[in-house]
Amino acid sequence: MKKKIIICLLMLMPFSAFSNEVLKLDWIDLIPEQERNQFDSMGMPKIDHNGGQMQQSLVGSVRQELNGSMVKIPGFVIPLEGDDKMITEFLLVPYFGACIHVPPPPPNQIIYVKFEKGAPIQQLWDVIYIVGKLKTETIDSELAETGYLIEGVRLEEYDDE
Repeated sequence: MKKKIIICLLMLMPFSAFSNEVLKLDWIDLIPEQERNQFDSMGMPKIDHNGGQMQQSLVGSVRQELNGSMVKIPGFVIPLEGDDKMITEFLLVPYFGACIHVPPPPPNQIIYVKFEKGAPIQQLWDVIYIVGKLKTETIDSELAETGYLIEGVRLEEYDDE
């Protein structure tokens, strides 16, 4: 009887509760579908650049339904915390030079990454994949406001497949 109840309960649970599947995301996937027309191909808000905007645009929101998902996303690293061998916290951005050049991308195009075990510095100069648990969480760093946080579990080499 006990086994039947457990089996029935397991059948009622959503499949995602058992899935360790990692969602492979592109940066556009972080922008809600109804807002994507507000961004250009680089993930920057479509604005008049002749106006000389020097501050980060806060246009756009995050996709709450991604909160808690295991994800894999490519990006470039901007180190924040660590030493000359390993970094434990960094910003992941969609293109080289983001956050260094003004203005940085909007918050939904910057991910704050906490990588507890540390990432070797020499692996971080080219585009990489970060795999981890994505959270919709706003974090203010010295460089920019972020709309997402990833608790990193591993780094992978980038392949463009």
